[in-house]
Amino acid sequence: MKDPRDIIKRPVITERTADMMSSNKYVFEVDLRANKTEIKDAVQRIFDVKVLNVNTLRVKGKPKRVGKYLGKRSDWKKAIVQLSEDSKALEFFEGI
Repeated sequence: MKDPRDIIKRPVITERTADMMSSNKYVFEVDLRANKTEIKDAVQRIFDVKVLNVNTLRVKGKPKRVGKYLGKRSDWKKAIVQLSEDSKALEFFEGI
């Protein structure tokens, strides 16, 4: 099994994800090759909470330009993790 910290890369913190926290949903950037089961296990092991549901989506990288050179940001995978009602809030997101 992969190390949970290799699966969960970083939290995604925006106004929209801050609103989702009130319904016990948290958003993370995860490894492109990770599946829902691996993401669920990783969140449960890292934060010691019970996960109810995991939704994933792939975000396509935007084309970007620097001067005359055209490039592209990397594609990435987003996971929306819903915690059970009796789970504590994730300490990482407190104060947002």
